[in-house]
Amino acid sequence: MKLDNAVVFITGANRGLGLAFAKAALARGARKVYAAARDPASVTLPGVIPVKLDVTDPDDVARVAAECADVTLLVNNAGIANTGGFLAPDGLASTRAHLETNFFGPLMLSQAFAGALAANGGGGIVNVLSVVSWINSPLLGVYSASKTAAWGLTNGLRHELREQKTQVLGLHVGFIDTDMTRGFEAPKTPPEVVVARTLDALEAGDEEVRADEFTEQVKQGLSAEPGIYLLAPGF
Repeated sequence: MKLDNAVVFITGANRGLGLAFAKAALARGARKVYAAARDPASVTLPGVIPVKLDVTDPDDVARVAAECADVTLLVNNAGIANTGGFLAPDGLASTRAHLETNFFGPLMLSQAFAGALAANGGGGIVNVLSVVSWINSPLLGVYSASKTAAWGLTNGLRHELREQKTQVLGLHVGFIDTDMTRGFEAPKTPPEVVVARTLDALEAGDEEVRADEFTEQVKQGLSAEPGIYLLAPGF
């Protein structure tokens, strides 16, 4: 789908990757950009419409879907990323928190906006995933599992929404240079680069984008023997 004249709804749009999505959508000619955040006062980008949204709150999700029924592109960007594995003392609580935001949030929003997208010609959904959708380590164990679940959600939505001509694009990427990855000593891709590659893929009609070299390497390694997901990724 094309960004020109699109109506875009972006979750977690007050900072980091979400803010970069909002800026790029405006630059590519979007007619309207809804910038959603828990605190709409934190959305300060000129030209967007701040929207109050907690992606884990069903009432919030239902309200924004009713108020923003002209949406043609949903960007499920909001997420949490805490370190720790499943056997940590807070492993169970952390797993539930990650799934609430990173899996059930995009699920509820996709369900809520599917009808509007169909009514508006099909449109598209971008789900922000991760290279750790495919690999796991104790440092990011719980976060990785939530993104693996979101990858499965993305694949399922793609098939369910194809008949109504809704394009579903999964974004896989490694570390992005935002405040969320502060403290990680690893190569990082600027958010503007990630967004440009994602929107280029969207406009080309693609269903998956791998936004950095490391992610490309990991994807190729999934079919290796032993599979790359059986090896420690080094973080």
